[in-house]
Amino acid sequence: MQKNRETFLNNTGKRVVFTVSACFLLYLVSFILDPFSKFWPAYFDRPRLEIMGEWMVSLVLCYSISESSIFISNKLNKYIPWMEHPARRLAVESLLCLVSTLFIHFMIGLFFTTVLGEEGGLFGSNLDERKWIIQWIVISFLIALMIAAINSGNYLINNWKNEALRANQLNQVVMEIELQALKLQIDPHFVFNNLSVLSELILRDQQLGYDYAENFSKIYRYMLINAKKDLIYLEDELKFLQSYIFLIKQRVGDGVEFAIEVDKEAKHFFMPPLTLQLLVENALKHNKTTKSNPLRIKIYNNDKEELIVENALLPIEKPIQSSGIGIKNITKRFVLLAAKQPVIVKDESTFKVIIPLIRYDQ
Repeated sequence: MQKNRETFLNNTGKRVVFTVSACFLLYLVSFILDPFSKFWPAYFDRPRLEIMGEWMVSLVLCYSISESSIFISNKLNKYIPWMEHPARRLAVESLLCLVSTLFIHFMIGLFFTTVLGEEGGLFGSNLDERKWIIQWIVISFLIALMIAAINSGNYLINNWKNEALRANQLNQVVMEIELQALKLQIDPHFVFNNLSVLSELILRDQQLGYDYAENFSKIYRYMLINAKKDLIYLEDELKFLQSYIFLIKQRVGDGVEFAIEVDKEAKHFFMPPLTLQLLVENALKHNKTTKSNPLRIKIYNNDKEELIVENALLPIEKPIQSSGIGIKNITKRFVLLAAKQPVIVKDESTFKVIIPLIRYDQ
């Protein structure tokens, strides 16, 4: 699943409006803090060109502060998330906003003194100018924090909505899987076929019949316990598959051959439950299983943290119309749980499903 990275200012129009608003707020707070300053009575008595020039500089200042605050906030969302390290995030974001605010004021002051040749230097020529500069720096810093807070708040809200949607989608997929498992459990054909095989085995070989019944019960127990889980160890899934293979071999005999070659390290990865059973079932459903030319199903892993379920293509004479529900459900679960999906590779002789193995921290 892709993460929602939408931020508060995600288009040009919003950025312009927000920059102008920040500029207005800069003047408003300055007036509220010092309404009796000598600066205000004569403010509009100056030449228009001078006033417009000051406004342009203020807009550049507010735009630079807005962009730097948003940039800092977005970067820290990735490296120091609020939900994991709130105290550290607050300290680092405040410090970076302060440094960026001081740097922006320094660059603007440097421009005025070196390019425009204004008197007073970077720190003003008298006490009133120094007081005014410090006041603007403090207000700019507070505006930077406000912008970062709004951006972070919107980011958290969007992520919360995205996680809620993701959880809802995952619940729907889990419900589908549960329904499939229940359908398999009460499917008359499935039950009848296995009970028929069981009755024949009991008459022919009581020990084999007992083994068949035990593996049959393991399958149902596994489904009842694990169908509702999101993830399960590959090792457990392979153990379950062995019971399933035992039933298949008793029913199909030498018409199918299995080769499972999975490294010990790979068995500690995770996958959605019933994934392998659905893929094996899909292979059996669409291919011939004859003793003279058995269906070969191979399960193995590679060095890319992937598991491959591969079978020879021996299409049956009257192809069964496939709904693709099994593959679709597997794909949905992998996308929701790990933001990855299986890859299907098909050629003239083989059919492969490459499954991404999931680490716990994903």
